[in-house]
Amino acid sequence: MKTLVISGGTDGMGRALARTYLERGDAVAVIGRDRTKAVPGAAFIPADLSLISENRRVIAEINVRFPAVDALVLCARFFRTHRFVTAEGVEGTFALDYLSRFLLSYGLTAPRLIVNVSGPGQPTELVRWDDLMLERGYDGMAAQFQAGKANDLLGVAFAARHGDRTRYVLMHPGGVSTSVAGEYDRATAAHVARLKRHGLPVEEGIKPIVALIDDPPAEPLSAFMRERRISVDRPAFAPAAAERLHARTLELIDSSARSSAR
Repeated sequence: MKTLVISGGTDGMGRALARTYLERGDAVAVIGRDRTKAVPGAAFIPADLSLISENRRVIAEINVRFPAVDALVLCARFFRTHRFVTAEGVEGTFALDYLSRFLLSYGLTAPRLIVNVSGPGQPTELVRWDDLMLERGYDGMAAQFQAGKANDLLGVAFAARHGDRTRYVLMHPGGVSTSVAGEYDRATAAHVARLKRHGLPVEEGIKPIVALIDDPPAEPLSAFMRERRISVDRPAFAPAAAERLHARTLELIDSSARSSAR
């Protein structure tokens, strides 16, 4: 019997994964905002994962209720056409799509496997080192790409620290017809609608993720475009960039915590 924790587990691929493993008789905890969308039988943990404080509360609860986690699956994301800043002063896409994954990855007590459902293999240049919060010239797609690249580097830094006990997998599921939660302008909404029409059914889209959970790679870090393995021995996964982002992330968390305490 496995124990899974799934962020974004009340919708799309996260919900489909929860249902799959519950039907097998496994224990599943889902993190989300809407209890009514949780699969019956899953342990529902309500949270706004765009907030650092909420991630910390969730981490504390999971570590008590589920001290031995076989797989942490990170699916939560939300597209924003317009720039949004959380109450803790963090740009919304960066906060939810990257920072929550950072906090959950490092915060849970030694999960055996972490599957970060993002978009591995993007160029390192997508990180705006001088403007991580995208205060200048915000664009929704740029925010998504930056978060995706940040997740690549998260995997590299995590594996360097904890690869002896946790396997970290970066997964691009390809085009999947999910709800694609977000706040869209008209043009972007039309584009998303087209993608949904041509995307794989959710049940098909989760198959590569299920395969990885059932039979994790042996390496501390691996990356996949669906079933196809992507080499992590190339500049897109540069250790120096990963360490740079790791340090900047810790500074951001500390700064946000001090600002919230005032």
